[in-house]
Amino acid sequence: MMATAIRGDYKLPQVTAGFWILKIAATTLGETGGDLLAQTLNLGYAAASVLFLAIFAISLLIQLRANRFHPALYWTVIAATSTAGTTISDLLNRGPGSDTSTDGGLGYGGGAVVLITGLTIVFTIWKLSGQTYDVSAITTRRGEILYWSAILLSNTLGTSVGDYLSDSSDLGYWGSAALIALIMALILAAHYLTPISGVLLFWTAFILTRPLGATVGDLLSKPHDKGGLAFGTWGTSAVLLLVLVVGVRLHHSSIRAASTAPQKTSTGIH
Repeated sequence: MMATAIRGDYKLPQVTAGFWILKIAATTLGETGGDLLAQTLNLGYAAASVLFLAIFAISLLIQLRANRFHPALYWTVIAATSTAGTTISDLLNRGPGSDTSTDGGLGYGGGAVVLITGLTIVFTIWKLSGQTYDVSAITTRRGEILYWSAILLSNTLGTSVGDYLSDSSDLGYWGSAALIALIMALILAAHYLTPISGVLLFWTAFILTRPLGATVGDLLSKPHDKGGLAFGTWGTSAVLLLVLVVGVRLHHSSIRAASTAPQKTSTGIH
């Protein structure tokens, strides 16, 4: 499923087709999982954000203290950034309650300005720090903190973009998902056909997986009268969690298989 390098100091996964599949599953789960607590269970965006940020902080601390890559731990942190990103975005855009209107928050425009500014600051600090943007070469604690800061903000921004496209444009869930998928397909083509920096293309695609997850999550979970398929937040979240668990299990198995042949590097789909 994924290529796995036998290297003692790596803590982040190799970027393969399997990585993108799990990333999209995790971000889609983040949308439905965040909505499940904030809206379906009526916890509210503020309380749900505090809860998910606490889960993110705990899982990130364990990730930072780990001495090598652990698939289950890594994807737990990713899922935590996705769920936290969903509720934080809604909190900024809509206010602290569980209402889907934008009367109590900054609105999509104001929320986007805050998140873009935050993400720009993180990448600026990252550049000034001298740490590499290449995720396959991040081995320092400082680099890893910057990496996770960028992921949390990009997932939050992506939620806002996805919600704007789905709710405030004429594209709807189907059209928004198709548009983002098309852009990602163009990025993939650029990776193979142009000299554009692979690091730039990676981060662009990484950010876009979040609005893709947001629109697909809404498409699957929202009722028919809102343009969705009406599977609900419970059912959609359960299926996505199962996909993520199975994917992580396969990833873990590939690492164990590769570790029994230290003279070789396992191959996967690139």
